[in-house]
Amino acid sequence: MSTPAIEQAREEDRLNRAFAALSDPLRRQLVARLALGDATVNELAAPFDVTLQAVSRHLKVLQGAGLISRRRDAQRRPCHLEPAAFGPLGEWIETYRERTEQKYGRLDAVLAEETQRRTEQDKRRTEQDKGKQP
Repeated sequence: MSTPAIEQAREEDRLNRAFAALSDPLRRQLVARLALGDATVNELAAPFDVTLQAVSRHLKVLQGAGLISRRRDAQRRPCHLEPAAFGPLGEWIETYRERTEQKYGRLDAVLAEETQRRTEQDKRRTEQDKGKQP
């Protein structure tokens, strides 16, 4: 494979891992919490009715996708959201949003033309009906 093809495959793999990581509702909630600031596993687990081990597993998935990082701060190991990792996700979504908007724009134009055509037909019929009345 050529270098651009390898890089494209890597980027696709990163996107797949990130979207897979975000497919779980609890992981999305953890990301939302981390958007407010760094937190430890205990702090992240507190509002949920799940074990610390379950939260740790979810965090490993997020970390494996590059969406969060963990560092050692004395006895603490806070998790940190990696905002740059969300850039490619947003770009991918934006591409399809733009394409979809273009398709809907074309559909809107067709519907507007059809509405105009029918309005003109109705106007002509009304005028013809008025001409038929004594």
